[in-house]
Amino acid sequence: AGKVELHGKLIEVEHSVPKRQRSRKLQIRNIPPHLQWEVLDSLLAQYGTVENCEQVNTDTETAVVNVTYGNKDQARQAIEKLNGFQLENYSLKVAYIPDEMAAQQPPQQHAQGRRGFGQRGPPRQGSPSATTRQKPQSDVPLRMLVPTQFVGAIIGKEGATIRNITKQTQSKIDIHRKENAGAAEKPITIHSTPEGCSTACKIIMEIMQKEAQDTKFTEEIPLKILAHNNFVGRLIGKEGRNLKKIEQDTDTKITISPLQDLTLYNPERTITVKGSIETCAKAEEEIMKKIRESYENDIAAMNLQAHLIPGLNLNALGLFPPSSSGIPPPAVSVASAAAAASYPPFG
Repeated sequence: AGKVELHGKLIEVEHSVPKRQRSRKLQIRNIPPHLQWEVLDSLLAQYGTVENCEQVNTDTETAVVNVTYGNKDQARQAIEKLNGFQLENYSLKVAYIPDEMAAQQPPQQHAQGRRGFGQRGPPRQGSPSATTRQKPQSDVPLRMLVPTQFVGAIIGKEGATIRNITKQTQSKIDIHRKENAGAAEKPITIHSTPEGCSTACKIIMEIMQKEAQDTKFTEEIPLKILAHNNFVGRLIGKEGRNLKKIEQDTDTKITISPLQDLTLYNPERTITVKGSIETCAKAEEEIMKKIRESYENDIAAMNLQAHLIPGLNLNALGLFPPSSSGIPPPAVSVASAAAAASYPPFG
């Protein structure tokens, strides 16, 4: 606060952000590049509920994150305490992100399955600049939802279990642990051949079942598959015939989350499959076969139209959520590739 004398009276002037410009969103810059996610998480959690925290791609050596707090007061406290906070010889810089700006510029979501921030500098495997050069995989990833309490078992000690699965199935697996903080379930994205996806899915189901037995978890653990709404209609089929046939052929019970649950930010429906591991695995193959067919038909149709609409960019269709990179827009393709490539230093 600055002090000013006016007509013989001492007036205190407080330099602070006007209330109307405050928001729940903060940008924190100058974060040490090797800081563990957990350290940052626990630091941020001291000031309130962190609804979202995502790394922003920058050219700086230090990391930058956008953080959304539960309310403006929590964000205000965080900005007061953290601006200039010394962390491993780096001084944090914190500023508000006005709501309008955040709405216009969605930050480039970054790989959040890692515990350390990506090192900058020369491209290495798993760094943003290296992965953008890889050709995006056009195959449809398998997206699963798993109960949060089983994520640790799927990753395994120091990431050993997930490394084994990726090796065995020659897949890239991205566990979105930081998405939906506090949610009961976490999405997992598996990039591989259809067979690789199915094998990985089955192994994950087996790990969850074993963990459930070890922890005396008695509820049924259904297989939950996430699929873009654009494909779900064809999966269900006319009068539900396709879905009924899959249920009968695989001896499972399949339900699909209602349309009302869809939002602009979440265009995916949840397909819940109940049955034994064997029957669920069979159902997964059939469901994904149908979804891949729909996807290929759509791409073929779009290619046909492409010469009628000059400059149509197939990548911009956005059929997969940013975190899954199905046919990713270039800015977003980093997420799953970087996370999958960077499992080894899992810490």
